Amino acid sequence: MDRFKAMLVFTRVVETGSFTRAADTLEMPRATVTTAVQQLEAHLGTRLLHRTTRRVSPTLDGGAYYERCLHVLDALADAEAPLTEQQRPRGRVRVNLPGHPARRLIIPSLPAFLERYPDIELEIGISDRPVDLIEERVDCALRVGPLPDSGLVARRVGEVEEVNCASPAYLERHGVPRTPEDLARHRVVRYHAARTGRPLRWEYGDADGRVHYLDPPGSITVDNTEAYVAAALAGLGLVQIPLHGCHGYLAGGDLVEVMPEYRPRPSLVSVVYPHNRHLSGKVTVFVDWLIELLRGQPGVRA
Repeated sequence: MDRFKAMLVFTRVVETGSFTRAADTLEMPRATVTTAVQQLEAHLGTRLLHRTTRRVSPTLDGGAYYERCLHVLDALADAEAPLTEQQRPRGRVRVNLPGHPARRLIIPSLPAFLERYPDIELEIGISDRPVDLIEERVDCALRVGPLPDSGLVARRVGEVEEVNCASPAYLERHGVPRTPEDLARHRVVRYHAARTGRPLRWEYGDADGRVHYLDPPGSITVDNTEAYVAAALAGLGLVQIPLHGCHGYLAGGDLVEVMPEYRPRPSLVSVVYPHNRHLSGKVTVFVDWLIELLRGQPGVRA
């Protein structure tokens, strides 16, 4: 029995939940896939999979073995990468992205990347909460804001301009704020910060470069960037959002910038990856492409 081949077959069965789908993705006969798993179970002396007519799922032992197989296969891929990628980058890249730029910009732009690198398979997790890259075996992640001292390696994309804005309907009902002092008579949409567990305060800079914070009243708090923008479009209050994420709404008149003299500080944008992980060619080309894509957006300063 080819142990590495059996591990690959087993992990694909777990991921697809089906012997048939695993066989299709591996371009192997279904009988070969079934036999490989049976031989692996016989070798280990334990059942790895629950089998039903509708679904295949790992047993308790199978789930633990699946995680170990992933580490072994990843290590093998990293060992081979410097040789195999001399020709063309190939293999799986696990990426974590914030929701708003992922759905509105990065994913719609991926066809060009995958056309350039057809042998790369992307596994994308979308979350506004920072994930543990090492624990969750993520190759790289896009982070917005200051980076904690986490032992991660960071490549800086640049700084993102942020603007204050609201919907025309909100401004028609409540008036247009001219200065930060006017915010006491307005309502803001609060954004719940995952790192602190508290809503972010309203931020603005003055002519001397100093940063000030306020806590204007608000009637809704969200923990997702897309919900934050949706709340602004619905007229629920004022928001502070990156220019690259709202320039289309500003150009179309769905949102209106207010208090341009009192913008918040630009946000730092970085791509991070574990310091102890080999940055293979497949990850390098994706990170380079991602940085190039983001630096081409309005309001992003390299």
